[in-house]
Amino acid sequence: MKNFMEFNHELIIPNEDLPFKLFLFEGKDGKYKRSKHWHRAVEIFLVLEGSLVFQINNTSLPLQAADFVIVNPNEIHSIDAPEPNTTIVLQIPSNCLDRYVREGDYAVFSKQSDEDNLKLAQLIVQLFRTYQKKDFAFELKAHSLCSELLYLLVTEFMNTESDQSAIRQKRHLDKLSNITSYMKANYNTEITLESVARQFGFSPTYLSRMFKRYADVSYKTYLLDLRTEYGLREMMNTDHSLTEVAQNNGFPNSRAFAKAFQKRFSCLPSEYRKHAGEEAVKKRSESKTMKKEE
Repeated sequence: MKNFMEFNHELIIPNEDLPFKLFLFEGKDGKYKRSKHWHRAVEIFLVLEGSLVFQINNTSLPLQAADFVIVNPNEIHSIDAPEPNTTIVLQIPSNCLDRYVREGDYAVFSKQSDEDNLKLAQLIVQLFRTYQKKDFAFELKAHSLCSELLYLLVTEFMNTESDQSAIRQKRHLDKLSNITSYMKANYNTEITLESVARQFGFSPTYLSRMFKRYADVSYKTYLLDLRTEYGLREMMNTDHSLTEVAQNNGFPNSRAFAKAFQKRFSCLPSEYRKHAGEEAVKKRSESKTMKKEE
């Protein structure tokens, strides 16, 4: 059996105005490696420029421009991007697909014909450009493209897992995935290790070991990271005070939020917000200058 202590669980929170998480790959500048990890989302990496190498279950998958890879839920993978690249990353939470998978089965997504692969790639690019431009009523177009993309995935790219060893491995990770989904829905309440363990019929000791073994972090660290990620989103999209942000996201006070934030992002939330605001002003100024020159 694989040593799951080697792997860590990636926290995925969809974009605020999309059912998916959509972004440019963080290793775009090259000289980047992401160690073995897993998550409960279907993940698609579409390379537009440059190259990178995926490792999925000990299989190496080099990707060049115009190529993509589909990573299935609970599939252990790593990434090596030694050279600069432009890569769109799309992460689709499993709950977007659950209704189309029979109970007890595992949905496995894989590349298909050149024609279908091209359709999928074009949809992802169109969705990314729509979301990036944010024109009037872009949300309607973006959600329409999301639905079209899901339909294509489910009808043309989805198969039922028949490899029993793979199913057993995924079931191990599924236990923790169910728990982390529950935590995402209740992160801003007073959920303790004991209350979550009771919710799923485990002992606190067993649940604590499960986090250490499969997520490679403690229950407390995972919960703090979850609250911090949602706190960051609220902080950057509202004018709420840091005290309000802290209390809205499960922290007892702004001091506790600042401590968790600094540990995760290596700066205080006030510094992060100030820097982001200055960058936004700079971009608006550059945009106005460009329009005048045109």
